[in-house]
Amino acid sequence: MDGPTRKVAAIFKPDDKRFIHIFTHKEYAAYMIRLVLIIILLLISLLAIFKAPTYHLWLLAIGVAEFAWIFAAITLVLLLSGFFAGKYQLAGTITGIIAFIIFLTPIFRAWSEGRQLTAILDDTFGNGPTLQPSAPFSLMTMITGNHMKEVPSKTFNYHASLYLDYYPSRSEGLRPCIIVIHGGSWSSGNSKQLPELNTYLANTGYHVAAINYRLAPAFQCPHPIEDVYAAMEYLKVHAAELKIDTTNFVLLGRSAGAQIALLAAYRQPVPGLKGVIDFYGPADMVWGYSLPANPWVMDSRKVMEDYLGGSYTAVPKNYAASSPVEFVNKNTVPTLIIHGEQDVLVAYEHSTRLTQKLSANGIKHFFLSLPWATHGFDYNLNGPGGQLSTYTVERFLHYVTQ
Repeated sequence: MDGPTRKVAAIFKPDDKRFIHIFTHKEYAAYMIRLVLIIILLLISLLAIFKAPTYHLWLLAIGVAEFAWIFAAITLVLLLSGFFAGKYQLAGTITGIIAFIIFLTPIFRAWSEGRQLTAILDDTFGNGPTLQPSAPFSLMTMITGNHMKEVPSKTFNYHASLYLDYYPSRSEGLRPCIIVIHGGSWSSGNSKQLPELNTYLANTGYHVAAINYRLAPAFQCPHPIEDVYAAMEYLKVHAAELKIDTTNFVLLGRSAGAQIALLAAYRQPVPGLKGVIDFYGPADMVWGYSLPANPWVMDSRKVMEDYLGGSYTAVPKNYAASSPVEFVNKNTVPTLIIHGEQDVLVAYEHSTRLTQKLSANGIKHFFLSLPWATHGFDYNLNGPGGQLSTYTVERFLHYVTQ
């Protein structure tokens, strides 16, 4: 060996025919780079089973859980690049196998949950035979997508300076209308967020109105709730031209938008409202303020203070008045709750507390709990959590609007 760039040499001793593999500097560096990359992937894979400790890792956690097959494929490529080589490769291979398995856990868990989901929904809603949607979870859909046709939206000015995006149903005749309320900590976001579900629902027979509402801190609760009512009124007034069945409205909100949807649905009787869908929303504002999110992820107390006009000590009545759980009663509309157990922005317990209150009052409801999912998991409608939640939403809508 007369230089660091020489190729691998093999020395055979005639007496015992042992093979001695001598690594060049380049090979050693390549093996170590592979090992380091696999170790990084292993650390990333842990986001599929543990809560993200920071804001940016939370964003990465969405990808790890809902694009799991891509991360698993990257890991597999690195594994196959040195599966049968020497000791440096062996360390990387063992580490890579562990990472590969962890990356696949959201897929395995979604498949397991999907096998039981149809039967559980049938027990809850009792409408399985009249609806034949796609399977709760499909490996092919996860990779290739659902191939839904685009549904162009129209923008309407529904009140003052507020606008909504209207996705007309692809089905003929008067159809139910789903009002979608975006998230964004009550202070940001708009009706353009996560439009894929809007398109999906329009393809499956529903009109969808994704609304904007007045934002904090300039506007505080209950202004956004009043905006929901204003949007409903606008849609009712224009129901004939928009082909809306005014007896069949459903509210759907995500995160902060879910709190708005729940409060709008629970605070008072709303003619024509048949149900509400809560994607990982804060349902108990009093409890939520007492146990804030990890400050490295989000300053949840500051967010709530901007929305409610001060701390809980300063304005306790505002927190109670904005808590959907406080308004659940025997006449509350059917409710669908969807939440991931790994949520680091809105605590999973918000949904368990709401579920308990609905059960105590005998309200028809369903709680889709996703053990691997974090906040915003439905960013990818075709991911493990995205598929299960979409299937459940479709079943719920069929139940409440039929």
